[in-house]
Amino acid sequence: MFKNMQTLTAVDILVIGAGSSGCMAALAAATAKNYSVMLVERYGFAGGTSTQMLDTFYGFFTPGDTPKKIVGGLPDTVVNELDQLGEIFLRPNTYGAGTGVNYNPERLKNVWDNLLQQAGVQLMLHTVLIDVNQQSNGAYECIFWNKGGFWKANPKRVIDASGDADFCHLAGFKYELAGELEPAQSLTTTFRMANVDLQEYELAGGKKMLSEKMLSTTHPLPRKEGSAHAMNIEKCIATVAVKVAGLNALDASDLTLAEIEGRRQSFVFERFFRDEVPGYSHAKIIGLSNQVGVRETRRVYGEQRLTKEDCMSAGIPSDSVLLCGAPIEDHRAGKGGEQETFWQYIPKGGVYGVPYGTLVPAGSETVWVTGRCFSATHDAHASCRSMAQTMAMGTAVGVAVIQSLDNDEEAAQINTFKLRTTLHRQGAILETPGSTAYTGKNEWNLNFKD
Repeated sequence: MFKNMQTLTAVDILVIGAGSSGCMAALAAATAKNYSVMLVERYGFAGGTSTQMLDTFYGFFTPGDTPKKIVGGLPDTVVNELDQLGEIFLRPNTYGAGTGVNYNPERLKNVWDNLLQQAGVQLMLHTVLIDVNQQSNGAYECIFWNKGGFWKANPKRVIDASGDADFCHLAGFKYELAGELEPAQSLTTTFRMANVDLQEYELAGGKKMLSEKMLSTTHPLPRKEGSAHAMNIEKCIATVAVKVAGLNALDASDLTLAEIEGRRQSFVFERFFRDEVPGYSHAKIIGLSNQVGVRETRRVYGEQRLTKEDCMSAGIPSDSVLLCGAPIEDHRAGKGGEQETFWQYIPKGGVYGVPYGTLVPAGSETVWVTGRCFSATHDAHASCRSMAQTMAMGTAVGVAVIQSLDNDEEAAQINTFKLRTTLHRQGAILETPGSTAYTGKNEWNLNFKD
């Protein structure tokens, strides 16, 4: 079927998708040094959303006036690398989702490269998964295409970190398609502007002033809310303002329309900023996200499923492998086509635990899933999709894969007590802030900047 097929040898663990979750999974799996790890990515750089469209990690801290650190361990190494390079600061979220860790996304591309190379991960960029064939021994043959032609790999274990659950889709695992039960979250093109006088902007009222002007403007803005925040680069800002709703990110025609619409909206916002916002009169867009941002497409049905009730109960199950304190943040189309964002916070500033089974496709022996295609309902997914959480997911999955190989355990049969013990030893935070077992500390000593 595929001409001149080449075989990739010595692939024990295959990670598909080098977003922040996939990178962490590969790094965690490579720490054992006993197994070969390959990370496949369709773009020319690692990082996914962390480098393609955003510049802030959310989810490391709980929201509120007294934030608690709830993600630690291996994800901290990324923050520490950026901190040593002077490319990072802490900032509040515009709408109160919690303290964000702001970074230079171009530098982060280089940090991901260095961490992966130092760990011995075999990184294959510009490479796309195109087919999957199940083998008689329960493993999977994976077929890729890149400029060198068609390739196949026969890994012992697979981690689907593709965001769209591409591997699980091709392998026949069941999933919910965003939009089937509830409206899918909208898409966003982010943009960055240079030559902003941030001092003039702040003196004029900053975020409060911007919100008022967005509500009162006669410019045809697609939404009346959004954020613009300082970057690590002087006189530059980054935004999350554009919203594109009603299009299917798994349909190439719809995705094409979304890309075009996202760019159109970006320059509508540019004109608004230049005309009406103090400090922006000489500012211009200097960059758009590499692609329109996609919040949800396929969500795999796992051995367990995270629900809204799980989030709002603020419980920590015994098989939890990460914590989340982020509110439900559901970006959707409002009445009459008006865009809005729905927020619902965890009661009393609480956190909840995410069980291991949400990272294992139902019935899986050799496959894990991590990142935004993990097993969750629409509402729960809208809470547990921040990058700190997806990085913690990747870490847990990478460690679980090593445990699976070492002990000949199937994915669905992992000893979660042993897994949690290993994660805890590596610095992961698994206990509720305030409990005697809580280990979260903000040891970064970073500057805080609005």
